[in-house]
Amino acid sequence: MFIGEYNHNLDDKGRLAIPAKFRAILKKGAVVTKGLDNCLFLYSKEQFETIAKKFAALPLSQSRARAFARHMLAGAMEVDFDNQGRVTLPEYLRKFSALKKKTIVAGLYNHLEIWDEGAWNKYKSESEKNSNAIAEELGDLGI
Repeated sequence: MFIGEYNHNLDDKGRLAIPAKFRAILKKGAVVTKGLDNCLFLYSKEQFETIAKKFAALPLSQSRARAFARHMLAGAMEVDFDNQGRVTLPEYLRKFSALKKKTIVAGLYNHLEIWDEGAWNKYKSESEKNSNAIAEELGDLGI
C-alpha cells in the first residue's frame, strides 16, 4: 500500500524520483494520469487496469461519465523507471498539474499523488482547517 508524504525534486528533463519503498509495488509497470485537484495520479499498471475497466463500464449516454473517463484515460501514460528509480513525467501532465522543481509525492493507499509543493501546502492547509467538518460528513459513509 502507498502511504506517507515525500519531498522530491523534478529535474530539467521532467524526471521524478519515486520513493524507493514504492518501487517494488510498481516493478511490473506504472501509469501516470491527470488526477483531481490539479495533481497527478500514479498507479501500478495492474491497479490502473482495474480502474480502466470500471470506466469502460460507465454508460456512454451520460456526458459526465464520458468526460471523467476522458480525463482519466486519455491523459494517461505508461511510465518506466530508469536505473535511479525515476520516471519521466510527460510535459502535458507537468503542465496540467503546474509542476515546478519542488514536488510532493503523497501515498493514498492504492495510488500516489504527485503535487507541486506550493499547491500541496495550500491544499493541505485548507483541508486541515476543515478536518472536523470533513470527518463529520464522512461519518455518514461509515468512516
